[in-house]
Amino acid sequence: MFEHHSQPLASQSEFVLRMLRYGLVTAGIILFSLGMGMAGYHYFESLSWIDSLLNASMILGGMGPVNPLRTNAGKIFASLYALYSGIILLASVGVLATPVFHRLLHHFHLELEDE
Repeated sequence: MFEHHSQPLASQSEFVLRMLRYGLVTAGIILFSLGMGMAGYHYFESLSWIDSLLNASMILGGMGPVNPLRTNAGKIFASLYALYSGIILLASVGVLATPVFHRLLHHFHLELEDE
């Protein structure tokens, strides 16, 4: 998927395409997580789809829930979803940053070989 350290650095256009691919993977992870949160809030708390979207977005973004939780099942779901969201946030940043770090490290490796 990435060029080997013995290969030349990928061109700018290849890098842009790689960033787009990784951006799409990151967007897919976030959209899947958002959909899972919406379904949970809709099912466990009987919130409308718009309110479920708002609550799931706020939790996924690290802000916290908007609507008060009324059921024990909803509270358990919200707790687990908040923990999941924290991990997904870190994983998404990692996926999106991977091509950048690879390019940076590859560039420095090539510089060291030239010296």
